[in-house]
Amino acid sequence: MTVRTTSPSLPSPAAPSVATTAGTVAHARDVLGVSRLTNHALTGWLHGLPGVDQVGCEARAASLGTRSVKTTSKAWAIDLAIGMIDLTTLEGADTVGKVRSLCAKALVPDPLDPSTPRPAAVCVYGDMVATAKEALGDSGVRVAAVATAFPSGRASLAVKLADTRDAVRAGADEIDMVIDRGAFLSGEYLTVFNQIADVKAACGDTHLKVILETGELVTYDNVRRAAHLAMLAGGDFIKTSTGKVAPAATLPVTLVMLEAVRDWRELTGVQVGVKPAGGIRTTKDAIKYLVMVSEVAGEPWLSPDWFRFGASGLLNDLLLQRQKLVTGAYSGPDYVTID
Repeated sequence: MTVRTTSPSLPSPAAPSVATTAGTVAHARDVLGVSRLTNHALTGWLHGLPGVDQVGCEARAASLGTRSVKTTSKAWAIDLAIGMIDLTTLEGADTVGKVRSLCAKALVPDPLDPSTPRPAAVCVYGDMVATAKEALGDSGVRVAAVATAFPSGRASLAVKLADTRDAVRAGADEIDMVIDRGAFLSGEYLTVFNQIADVKAACGDTHLKVILETGELVTYDNVRRAAHLAMLAGGDFIKTSTGKVAPAATLPVTLVMLEAVRDWRELTGVQVGVKPAGGIRTTKDAIKYLVMVSEVAGEPWLSPDWFRFGASGLLNDLLLQRQKLVTGAYSGPDYVTID
């Protein structure tokens, strides 16, 4: 990982162009070099992608996970990781009070140190978007909403689009959708493509993160295919998991996805972000992911605009480790709020 002595100056995210399904289909035809986008054409293209060497992938992920980051670089990495968090609450028992408390934590992560960075976003269910928007105000912390019958994705397209539009109308800055894993695993790639493209069109100016639910895709080859399909259909980010299925984010799966976005930019010139979500709870784990981002995708992805962590408990450990670097001693767990 590149050593820095100060936090980088992060660019403001460029507003995405408003996509239309027809425009996305036309672009996909150009990428595939076909006159008509069919399931047969998508199948040939996706299955023509290079296969993933499972042993090699897992060995490289394990090797990258052993890299040591110390002192100044560690302080920079902790601040960067905090700024990459989508601070998340996605429980059936969520209340207005809980969401407001989470937003308060996003605004002031460490009351004892006002220099502490804020997380990138707060991620909630669609019915809590208005509450989060009001609580966050003009702070710059974005509101992400899960949609499209999260986490199962088992609903009609009309319901998925209504879910998306409702969250957008409420003020969501980002939409996290789930793909239809049943359709994908059945080889109905055109169905999955059309659903992503239609949701992207329903988002308007709102960024779209496409959740692959990699724990249900079984193989790394499927992860690579799903990642390319999501990017072909217009996703601004590809995301590992809902956090509701085990396994959620893993280093090897994230490695495959980082290779996919790197290759996609080389192929099309379009940069797409990556978001591992679920099971990332410690500073040590977060730094492993940042090393992987640097080594696999490259420095352009070392920004909240292009890499996020879907987490809640991770922030607490990052804050405790940050306090340790500043004071030389660990604070007790009661020095951070319980999420």
